[in-house]
Amino acid sequence: MAVQTRINTDDVAILLIDHQSGLFQTVKDIDVTALRNNVAALAQVAALENIPLFTTASEPNGPNGPLMPEIHALAPHAVYIPRNGEINAWDTPAFAEAVRKSGKKKLIIAGVLTSVCVAFPSLSAKSEGFEVFAVIDASGDMSTLSSQTTIARLTLAGVVPVSTVAVLGEIQKTWHREDALQYASAYTKVMPPYQSLIESYQKAISAGKEV
Repeated sequence: MAVQTRINTDDVAILLIDHQSGLFQTVKDIDVTALRNNVAALAQVAALENIPLFTTASEPNGPNGPLMPEIHALAPHAVYIPRNGEINAWDTPAFAEAVRKSGKKKLIIAGVLTSVCVAFPSLSAKSEGFEVFAVIDASGDMSTLSSQTTIARLTLAGVVPVSTVAVLGEIQKTWHREDALQYASAYTKVMPPYQSLIESYQKAISAGKEV
């Protein structure tokens, strides 16, 4: 089995696929609000680190609905690539070519549904030699069983299942950085109670200065 390397900002791109309002209604394996917050956190860190971010939507003018607006609001540099009905985003030449042209060989992929919109492009990209990380809690599926089956399939193919907080932590690497509070803001999307920790810390710091 090939040794998996770490995620670094200079060698990775993020693919957010089919996070659409209609498809969210089919998600049963994760709370949709939590799912959206996790996707938003990925977009926020992509903007913070200027990581290439590609989005696409399946039939956005049909019942699948529009792409969640938070992604492009938080990451204005994100590139949206329309499809022509292809279920596998990688089968859209413009999408696959845009990813290839980014020059990144590691891909962080999330989408709805996990068993389709994450699995198919992950397997396609993996077959081309990309190192692929599937963010399971920034994706959603029709049932827990479907999600578990997909994780098993992806793992057997060499795709690495990860969580959103793991991606953020691996990219951040250290708290000793000037933008640490911006990372903390992203963590509050993934772990809402973390906001209370930040507030307590900031209060303690301000109280210490007043003494």
